[in-house]
Amino acid sequence: MNLALSDEQVFLREAARGALARVAGVAVARAAADGEGRPDLWPTARQAGWPGLLISEGRGGAGLGVFDAMLVLQECGRVLAGVALLGHLPATSLLEAAGRDGIEPLATGERRAAWLPARPPCDVEPNWTTDPERGLARAPVPTAGLEGDQAVVSGTVHWVPDAPGADVLIAVAVAGDEPVAVLLEANAAGVTVTEADRYDPTRSLGHVTLEGARGERLGVDTEQIAAAWYIAQSLIAAESIGSVEVALDASVAYAKERHTFGRAIGSYQAIKHALTEVLRRLENGRSLLYYAGWSHTGAPDEFPLAASAARSAAGRALDFASSELIAVHGGIGATWEHDAPYFYRRAQLSRRLLGGTADATDRVASRALATV
Repeated sequence: MNLALSDEQVFLREAARGALARVAGVAVARAAADGEGRPDLWPTARQAGWPGLLISEGRGGAGLGVFDAMLVLQECGRVLAGVALLGHLPATSLLEAAGRDGIEPLATGERRAAWLPARPPCDVEPNWTTDPERGLARAPVPTAGLEGDQAVVSGTVHWVPDAPGADVLIAVAVAGDEPVAVLLEANAAGVTVTEADRYDPTRSLGHVTLEGARGERLGVDTEQIAAAWYIAQSLIAAESIGSVEVALDASVAYAKERHTFGRAIGSYQAIKHALTEVLRRLENGRSLLYYAGWSHTGAPDEFPLAASAARSAAGRALDFASSELIAVHGGIGATWEHDAPYFYRRAQLSRRLLGGTADATDRVASRALATV
């Protein structure tokens, strides 16, 4: 197994960094928090070909893989960019798995999709569930009545990434005891998308209510439906790793230039040990992330565990790194005059989305305990 990036992947990563440098950054996040609105980065994504990353070339896409998508999301995380890929890519992965024709507009980004997250069962929770609007108790997924290749879906899904403004929704519902994936037009009768208040202004979230919404049932099985969940886990992990990289770089740079009692603060053990721990967590998370990307095609049976492990490690790394970014900078780091609070907000929201970091950790622990 070789987890080194190929020349093509290095080019993809550098191209993504260059494209985002022109339109995104913490200054943009600051403007969004000040009420100036979140910029529309979808044209940048379209120009770069990112909407079709997980769609085959025969259907108008780039024909790349989850590893490549993770590299793009990692660059998005470095500049806290909300590019609407966290909702679009899992949705297109289900359409590709279903062999759905006519998705060229989604591959080119002419239309945008959003996936309604549904968490697969595990030994802690035996049912398909969604994130609750409030509290810790998981909410049920929508229900579906099947009518041939059509489905009528009812239910509510909260905190859906990139739902506001999406043209197409991919809902996961249960029909009896079996999950089904349903393609819905966002403007169809019975579909309501409400933009959600969010702690991190750089991320677009929505509450989706379905009241007898009629859509097309996709030809995917339970395993393929569950795969979308783990793809999303790997993507949000990649975002987190990108943010950790920037938080560590900023912390190290400040620790070298800030002096107290005649010495750079980076020479004190308390600072050195804290930043070394950030580096350790970063390298651990990045290694698990790359393994998850490889396993999606190299060892598909291992992908759910690998994606969960990457999400757990990356989420905890970002929690720690964003806190240390504030601590190293002292008083100024805790104010809105500095960039640190924006990384902290991204960390706190990311750790709760899509089941949360704790859910991913539970899945890893469950697998480990099963082998004892």
